[in-house]
Amino acid sequence: MKKSLIVGMLAATALMTGCNKQKDVKVTSDQDKVFYSVGFMFGQRMKDLKLNDGELAAMTQGLRDAAMGKESQADLKVYQPKIREEFQKRIKSHSKSVKVDGEKFLEKFIKDGGIKTASGLAYKIIKAGDTKKPSATDVVKVHYHGTLIDGTVFDSSVDRKKEVSFPLNRVIKGWTEGLQLIGKGGKVKLVIPSALAYGDHGAPPKIPGGATLIFEVELFEIQKGDAKKAHGPGDGHGHGKKKMKKGKK
Repeated sequence: MKKSLIVGMLAATALMTGCNKQKDVKVTSDQDKVFYSVGFMFGQRMKDLKLNDGELAAMTQGLRDAAMGKESQADLKVYQPKIREEFQKRIKSHSKSVKVDGEKFLEKFIKDGGIKTASGLAYKIIKAGDTKKPSATDVVKVHYHGTLIDGTVFDSSVDRKKEVSFPLNRVIKGWTEGLQLIGKGGKVKLVIPSALAYGDHGAPPKIPGGATLIFEVELFEIQKGDAKKAHGPGDGHGHGKKKMKKGKK
């Protein structure tokens, strides 16, 4: 996470939350809703930090002091580098508890007939499809439906009624491995631990850090090579192309 983004998130969240003594404000005008939306979107990215009232008040005071041209109460050269350190610590702490719930879900999935691979991926083949399976470098056309372990839908080409194509080696590791288990016409259910998905940072605002993801994927086509215009699942619909690229956490 870039420092400039972190600082922007802090400011926007402070703007949204206001002082901890301030009552909720009813946003009515279109102009106010523009800035409310900015605050809300950044606030969604902050909720995993579990900030208390004092911390929210401190952020608010920092915003107010800067906006009013006052001197900072903290030496920014000393404390700016500490922002990333504090964020990382809290993200990992929150992610740890989320991972525990995900592990329990995955274990139950296996007891109910799922198969676990050496990487930690778990799956059930709903329909095997053709004998020929895609390789990691192939381009696949699929329908998919993605949920968190509580059933919350974070992305679904099925709901959008539009199939998607993408190079299999440019998505999260759980997809790259899981789609190679079925052939054309096949369908698979994947339970993907965070290590094979979005790691401790998740893909805010819809995918928490440490989240285990459930996908049902139907494979329609397999094409050799790369496709310049192919996009991974989630592009513009919750967790983003940049996040879906292999190795990007």
